[in-house]
Amino acid sequence: MEQRTPIYVVGPSSTGKTTLCNALAKRLGLKEPQFVTEVARRVITALGLGRSDIGLLDMQKAIMLAHLKQERINGDRRDYLCDRSAVDPIVYAIFTATNPTDAESRKEALVNLPEFQRALPRFRGALFVLLAPVKEWIIDDGFRHVGDEAEIFAIFRDTLSELGIRYREIGSDMRFLPERTAFVLSLAMAPHSTLAY
Repeated sequence: MEQRTPIYVVGPSSTGKTTLCNALAKRLGLKEPQFVTEVARRVITALGLGRSDIGLLDMQKAIMLAHLKQERINGDRRDYLCDRSAVDPIVYAIFTATNPTDAESRKEALVNLPEFQRALPRFRGALFVLLAPVKEWIIDDGFRHVGDEAEIFAIFRDTLSELGIRYREIGSDMRFLPERTAFVLSLAMAPHSTLAY
């Protein structure tokens, strides 16, 4: 099975990102470093922070830089998979802003980082899969952000579009893991031109 493009699985909490990524990694035969697992949790724990600190711009910046560092290990490879992305910190920085002006300022602070700008062309040539929230799946484990999933989902849509990153959505109409896995694999094996905003 030839993977034609890097895959990034993104979306609000409790949308099945890690479950889908684990299934994809197994089907594609990917292990670290080709399979970049969730970076945010490791960074937050290492900094001694928790979900109550989600609004800290420095935390979001640390998550972004750690994710980009993990990706750089793959160099120019196309056969890798990421559970979340460096776009996620931008989304959460916008989400936790106090007003629209603050949201724009926080977004620009992260988007304009040289490390992110260097990665942006790669993101524009990759497959981003945006998972929509499924109400029954939202679980409070004491770590993840819970609540406002629809708003976060909308911010993901807007942010990906503004950055010129093509993405495909998986909604609650496609809940079964084999169906989701097959859908993403069909996209990952297809020429990039078949992807749409």
